[in-house]
Amino acid sequence: MKWIYAREGKAVELVDSGFIYAVIGIVVGARLGHCFFYDPAFYLANPMKILAVWEGGLASHGGGLGVIIALYFYVKKYNLNFLWLLDRMVMPTALFGFFVRMGNLMNSEILGMKTDVAWAIIFSRVDTIPRHPAQLYEAVSNLVIFLVLFLIYKNTKNLKPGLLFGIFLTLLFSARFLIEFVKEKQASYSTDLVLNTGQALSIPFLLIGIGFIIYSIKSKKKA
Repeated sequence: MKWIYAREGKAVELVDSGFIYAVIGIVVGARLGHCFFYDPAFYLANPMKILAVWEGGLASHGGGLGVIIALYFYVKKYNLNFLWLLDRMVMPTALFGFFVRMGNLMNSEILGMKTDVAWAIIFSRVDTIPRHPAQLYEAVSNLVIFLVLFLIYKNTKNLKPGLLFGIFLTLLFSARFLIEFVKEKQASYSTDLVLNTGQALSIPFLLIGIGFIIYSIKSKKKA
């Protein structure tokens, strides 16, 4: 982000402040997302447990919402364009997602379903069942998304507002939706829906991403 700010003539020292806003938004949003998206009954009955982050439990959907809300207050304070920032934040965010999922892989978290594919992994901390490395699937998809966004950013003149943000949401949550098919259930409750909680939460983000791409294309035509 410091490289982007310097490249576009923005005050580089503002990045450190933005980083603080982003971290707070990610952690608070991810924690609340986990509590109320995946196990609401338990946390409503035990509200003090919401603060027990050392026991684990962070949801990427909640983290996404949290960081967007936090950055809204950041741009208001420092008089920046909100959509300009979102278009550029998605690049390091995708890279961040790669490292998060690699951490999940190393920690034997977010397990895939049982499989007999050649690249199956046995997470010996958990059991002796060969499983889909769902964390690795998501890590690779995040890395590819980062490269796509970066190449578009570097090679597109007069980048239209909302395009990178829209592409990011569309690609990320399309990948998340598909990978959920090979993940073990994460929510503590069951529903009559064909889709699991992660897929249901991905659909709004996916639709918003498509909407931003359409908005960007239309604004380009008008220009």
